[in-house]
Amino acid sequence: MSGDDDPRAQVFDDEHPGPILESALAHTVLSDVVSQPALTVSASTTLADAIHLMQKERRACVLIMENDRLAGIFTERDVLMKVAAQPLDLVRTPVSVAMTADPFTLPADANVAFALNKMVLEGFRHIPLVDDAGRPTAVVSMRDLIVYLGEIYSSEMLNIPPDPSQHRFKSREGA
Repeated sequence: MSGDDDPRAQVFDDEHPGPILESALAHTVLSDVVSQPALTVSASTTLADAIHLMQKERRACVLIMENDRLAGIFTERDVLMKVAAQPLDLVRTPVSVAMTADPFTLPADANVAFALNKMVLEGFRHIPLVDDAGRPTAVVSMRDLIVYLGEIYSSEMLNIPPDPSQHRFKSREGA
């Protein structure tokens, strides 16, 4: 994509800032905002191994494969909600026990606006991207989309001084 074709270029103009932003969201495909390929494991991989791989690769999720097909997704949220404080043997329990089966997927050429809308409405943090044969190629995360949106806005917008009347929190506990 050349600089002239990049929808992030010249996002704001004085007369019509909204349509330019909407155009950028509608015309940018997910493959342009994803930063890493999919991280996959088999359905028989243990919870311990899946979590260790996520930590090692610094990833928030792994895709679970069964017979060369996407069977599920296992995320940080699954670790917290389905694994932590449960009487599970992490070394012997397969990741398939705690995965989210049959996750919603999108093709890599879907637009950012659709993915963002779906993530917000459904509460997804990750959506696997699949090729024409249904094989996973990447995962788009809410973080990827936030980084993309941040690139759209000019540095002036991101560096607006804080509101001096805003009250600051005394404690960052739980932050």
